[in-house]
Amino acid sequence: MNDTVACVQDGTEAVSNQAEIGRLLVRGGGECFEVDWDGGAKVTPMGSVVFFAQYLKTGGLLDRLCEAPPLAYGSNNAPKARDVLGTLVLSVLDGQTRYAHINSLRADRVGAEALGMSRVVSEDSVRRALKRGTPEAWDAWLAEQERAVWEPLLAEPYVLDIDSTVKPLYGGQEGAELGYNPKKPGRPSHNYHTFFIGALRIVLGVEVHPGKEHSGGCGMPGLWALLDSLPPQCRPRLIRGDVSYGSEQIMAQAERRAQPYLFKLRRSAKVKSRFRELTAPGEGWKDAGDGWQASECRLTLGGWTAERRCVFLRRPAARPPARAGLPRPAEPEFDFVAGIGDVPDWEYVVLVTNDETLDAVALSQAYRDRADCENVFDEIKNQWGWAGFVTRDLRRCRIIARLIALVYNWWNVFTRLAQPESHMEAVTSRPLLLHAVGRLVSTGRRKIIRLTSTHALSGRIRLTLDRIGAFLNRLARTAEQLSVEAVWAVILSVAFVKWLRGKVLQPVSQGGQMLLQLAK
Repeated sequence: MNDTVACVQDGTEAVSNQAEIGRLLVRGGGECFEVDWDGGAKVTPMGSVVFFAQYLKTGGLLDRLCEAPPLAYGSNNAPKARDVLGTLVLSVLDGQTRYAHINSLRADRVGAEALGMSRVVSEDSVRRALKRGTPEAWDAWLAEQERAVWEPLLAEPYVLDIDSTVKPLYGGQEGAELGYNPKKPGRPSHNYHTFFIGALRIVLGVEVHPGKEHSGGCGMPGLWALLDSLPPQCRPRLIRGDVSYGSEQIMAQAERRAQPYLFKLRRSAKVKSRFRELTAPGEGWKDAGDGWQASECRLTLGGWTAERRCVFLRRPAARPPARAGLPRPAEPEFDFVAGIGDVPDWEYVVLVTNDETLDAVALSQAYRDRADCENVFDEIKNQWGWAGFVTRDLRRCRIIARLIALVYNWWNVFTRLAQPESHMEAVTSRPLLLHAVGRLVSTGRRKIIRLTSTHALSGRIRLTLDRIGAFLNRLARTAEQLSVEAVWAVILSVAFVKWLRGKVLQPVSQGGQMLLQLAK
């Protein structure tokens, strides 16, 4: 032990001597390097954030966020609202999942300056800030920020997906209760009930509930409030959900609003009996794609107050191959149809809808498209921070969940400017469009950010970001006569040009059409 201490002390003395010289010599891979620490350099590992900052400025997003947040301070020494919210934006953008991780950004003056901040504040400042204001003030302010992002998109036909995901918890957090938790049974959790535009992965809203409030009905009051706030022309073409939402209460609420829906049904005894009848020889089934067949009927199940249209989907159940010397694995749960003549076993799904305009095949495809829901949850939880940023009180957990979804939406649209054809998850888009070494230098009155990307596609990345920057510059110069809302609609029109099929969103004047042509 004494030898170890002596060695450490000798090393400390050597470091001290090297500090006097200015550089430390280190060896690695057979090469000798001089290490020169430059604590005053204005550098950032997120150098391309300047393009994202330009996008936020042009679209009015960050300015709106910082305009009137519920962060009233009485002290002149308190942090500025833009510094607090900008710190959160940078942290979430960087993929951080804990408040403590904010410390890794404290010396990043380049990112802060790009967002118009004076500094990156501490994690404690962020935690304390989210305690300020009333829940009502936060709800109203967050709703305004969320709506500004997605409202222009609702003028086009869209499907609204509803689903929930579990967030396991490991402390004494408020609302950490036992409920449905498939990956960590018995672990207390929160439940995130989420509404989003399925085809675009744009989050419309998220509610954080205690773990025991996991059923579909727990998140529906928030959805009904959202739908009731929309004009008729902005209502979804369908609301779509899994078996948690196929209840009489939810369907009746949708029907009272004349809102089309498509839900999955539980396989009750009556549903199984009807499936047996449909599977009997002579019953007609239509090809529904991907190996599925479709048939439909009208049913009145137990507890229902009305007869409803049901679509049955089936395909032959895949059986694991038998291994030599071992018995065949147990049959799947669909084996209740086994033994009906020479009919094979089937796996099946039953859908219920009040939509009378789509045929069974189209409804089948519409429900299969819902499979992307889990990808959305996986990305936001594991790549954007929903799995982290935990506080003791449920109120702040709700605020941060919505703020993360907001930044996620911002980045989602930004990456579509780079690649309109499809969505890029953060694990792919951050290295491409965010991570570059950036160094800020000043020459006279000019500020220059020198960027260096280590990505193999650095040449293409430069061309893409330069193209986005040029488009935003043209938009800023040409659109002075347009409102901030109209400018944002142009940005959305370019980002989702494939989904919109070239249509320009409103509110956009004739000048907006010209801008869209310039962007092509």
